[in-house]
Amino acid sequence: MRSWWLVGWVLCAGCYHPRPAIVTETRSGEADLAEAMTHFRRGSFAKALLAFRRAEFELGAAQPEMAQARYFVAECDFQTGELATAALEFQKVAEEFPNSEYASLALLRSGDANLRSWRRPELDPEPGLTALATYQELLGRYPGTDAAARAQLHITQLNARFAEKAYRNGMFYFRRRAYDSAIIYFKDVIATYPNTPRVPDALLRLVESYRAIRYAEEVKEACANLRQYYPKTNGLDQHCPAGTAEPGAQ
Repeated sequence: MRSWWLVGWVLCAGCYHPRPAIVTETRSGEADLAEAMTHFRRGSFAKALLAFRRAEFELGAAQPEMAQARYFVAECDFQTGELATAALEFQKVAEEFPNSEYASLALLRSGDANLRSWRRPELDPEPGLTALATYQELLGRYPGTDAAARAQLHITQLNARFAEKAYRNGMFYFRRRAYDSAIIYFKDVIATYPNTPRVPDALLRLVESYRAIRYAEEVKEACANLRQYYPKTNGLDQHCPAGTAEPGAQ
């Protein structure tokens, strides 16, 4: 009887096969970040975004690489056209990592995302206003940086768009002979955006508007400004002949 028990034990022992150990791959946040940057440089923004998200999960909040991961998550959204999302994400980078190398650049790109969202001057200017405020914040917080220099160029571009919008509003009323309303917009172009290309045109339209409502002194003043500051303006001699003193004088 005992021998049968031993035989059974041997047979059962022969049937036993231990399970192979399960090897789990461990990844670091730094490795995910390196992979994400490779995808990003190749223009594979969808793959890069996934890898940056993994890096965010693996990295600790206090690690300096976290600012880089967060910044490039926003950059991936920017590159794939998710401009509203990107603008908010860039803003958070600047707020949460104000002393990192990505802070000033994140503010710049947040402004860029809003600027790109404002495609034409006649559309709602809210994205443009937000972009302007963001660029101005950048100039105040990080003066002298490359990002600030680029922001200044974008501010010039934005001011030209705002001037264009105000000028078009003025022309809307001018064509309908609502000269008082048109004058408000033309004067806004001149006073608020004095360094934009639309200022000479706004001054010419002021001359025409004042002449239409027979404001002789205002005609003389607008013509004097044109001759002093914009002597090469097309149509100047026609609208402001030398010695202009009264409305309609030619």
